[in-house]
Amino acid sequence: MSIDKQNLKFTLKTELFPILIIVTTIIIALVAHPLLPQVVISHWNAQGVADGWSSRNFHTIFFPALIAFIYLVLNITPAIDPNKKRYQEFFKTYLIIRNTLLFSLLVIFTGATYVNLGHKLNIGGLTGGTIGLLFIVMGNYLGKVKKNWFVGIKNPWTLSSDNVWNRTHRLSGKLFVIFGFIMIALPWLNPKLVMPTIIAGSIILVASLTIFSYIIFKKEQKNEKRG
Repeated sequence: MSIDKQNLKFTLKTELFPILIIVTTIIIALVAHPLLPQVVISHWNAQGVADGWSSRNFHTIFFPALIAFIYLVLNITPAIDPNKKRYQEFFKTYLIIRNTLLFSLLVIFTGATYVNLGHKLNIGGLTGGTIGLLFIVMGNYLGKVKKNWFVGIKNPWTLSSDNVWNRTHRLSGKLFVIFGFIMIALPWLNPKLVMPTIIAGSIILVASLTIFSYIIFKKEQKNEKRG
């Protein structure tokens, strides 16, 4: 499977891992389906207490379908991006981010299925740890993402300049790693703070990176006028 052969190439080597993730999800769903109760837990609150339910059919169909859908969308994205030529510069990074996201969904689905089969598991710790690791991986690679319309921190200022884009993403990488470690630790330290931290952390990340990119953009404009 190839997209824009001059820039990107999806091969068996690049697609083997995500395909295995999708196949594994489907196998887990098929094996678990007859063993699950008719009604399963679909959501837990920050304390790990069930507060949402769905049918087992929905549970075993939704997640495999969601993972397959995200996989297809992320494979199509580079082809429809106006800056698709830039993907060649960070293609390996793009694949790592894509695969980590898909694997994170597999882990969460597996954990939820395991609990619904009657086993004990700290689902809050598993979910928080998985999300935390996702942020850490993304943080380590965001600095390598080049300007595009779909992946990364996108606002009028980052999209206007490679310099603003690069500096904003280097900062975002550090902030994502810090936030990731907080998400890993918090479910074990104080589960009640998980949801408030996710909300507050997301707002702080977006606000700080937006303000930072604007400041860098204005400085760049001033330097251009002086030059």
